[in-house]
Formats: sequence, structure tokens, C-alpha cells
Amino acid sequence: MKKLLPLVCGLLLISFVATAQRYAVIDSKYILEKLPEYKESQTKLDQFSAQWQQEIEKKQVDLDKMYKDYDAEQVMLSDELKKKREDELFNKEKEVRDLQKKRFGFEGDLFKKRQELIKPIQDKVYVAIQKLAVDKSYDFILDKSEGITVIFADPKLDKSDDVLKFLGVK
Repeated sequence: MKKLLPLVCGLLLISFVATAQRYAVIDSKYILEKLPEYKESQTKLDQFSAQWQQEIEKKQVDLDKMYKDYDAEQVMLSDELKKKREDELFNKEKEVRDLQKKRFGFEGDLFKKRQELIKPIQDKVYVAIQKLAVDKSYDFILDKSEGITVIFADPKLDKSDDVLKFLGVK
């Protein structure tokens, strides 16, 4: 019985080692930055963002001018005209906020453009990662980019370059 216990423990240990999970680490940010189409899409996205920001800033300058004019003329205006100008200022301010929300808010134009330009590239990378996992029999793959999900990873486990090879990028 005393000889059987170490034997059973040894067999259990061997079975745990034999069924150990295989895993790899990738850096999706590194992969995306190496893809030319991602860089092009990011540049287009930045251009749209800058254009929309200029549009908002122009409207903000107009609003600021309206406020200055109102402050300068306020003493000479009747109560009725003051109310009318304050309403105009309120509406113009609301218009600027609405435009800002439309362009940069949650599910705004920037979000939609990002979905249109970047998501297909991310999907392509995701398919490559899945293929790598299946081909190399990995049980799971961790992404170490922009997060604290992986505190330490042995560099030899990083398979980002394998994903790039699968995508045809050197």
C-alpha cells in the first residue's frame, strides 16, 4: 500500500503534465502597426477627425463672437431684445454641443468611420490568430497590448511575428 501511493501520485502528476494547456502571447497593437492598410486607415481617420474638429472650432469661434457682441450691446438692448439674443446664444451653443456629440460622441461619426475603416483589418488579424491557434494547437492566446492582463510573458512565447507571416507582412 505504501508503494502504491507514490506510484498513483506519480501517474497523476504525469497525466497533469501530459494534458498541460498550450498557450501563446501576441501583441495586437504591434501587429496592426506593421500592416500598411492599418496605417492608411488610421491616416484617413485622423484626417476626418481633424476636419470635423476644425468645423466645430469654427462654430465655437462664431459663438464666442456672438457672446462678445451681446456683452458689448447688452446695456443698450431692451428686455425683449435681450431675451431674443439670449435665446439665439442658447440655440447656437446647443448646436455646437450637438455637432460635437454627432462627430465625436458615442456612436458618432468618428466611431462609425473607425468601424468602417479599422474593423475589417482587425477582423482579418483575428482570423489569422484563430488560424495560428488551430494550426499550432494552442488552447488559448493572450494579447499583451495596451493592458495589464499579462504582467510577464517570456519573449519566446510571443507569436506576433507568426501572425504577421500568415498575413504576408515581413
